[in-house]
Amino acid sequence: MNIPNNLKYTKSHEWVRVEGDTAVVGITDHAQHELTDIVYVEPPALDSAVEAGKECAVVESVKAASDIYAPVSGDVVAVNEQLGNAPELVNKDPYGQGWLFKVKLRDPGQVDELLSAQEYAAHIGA
Repeated sequence: MNIPNNLKYTKSHEWVRVEGDTAVVGITDHAQHELTDIVYVEPPALDSAVEAGKECAVVESVKAASDIYAPVSGDVVAVNEQLGNAPELVNKDPYGQGWLFKVKLRDPGQVDELLSAQEYAAHIGA
């Protein structure tokens, strides 16, 4: 299972990559594998505020719809427009082209509270 060391993780299977004062957010390889074929992604609204630990997006697969929780608090500054026509990118490249949205960090210290790759691997039993 692919768990990049340069990312931070939540117990609810989201990942964060910090780029300056912005956090790129997606779901983990483990999550997309559990969901199977993703058919629809509903990202948070552009310019909306998200709160760490609160529902902010939905990913639908052929099996189920799953809520996505904001790993950090901030304002949504970008959503992955490609996923509207190609939601399968989340399955094919969950840590790259399958990112979901970007948040301008309100409190960068929140990132330090997230799981490391090793802690996330232990959490999922990898």
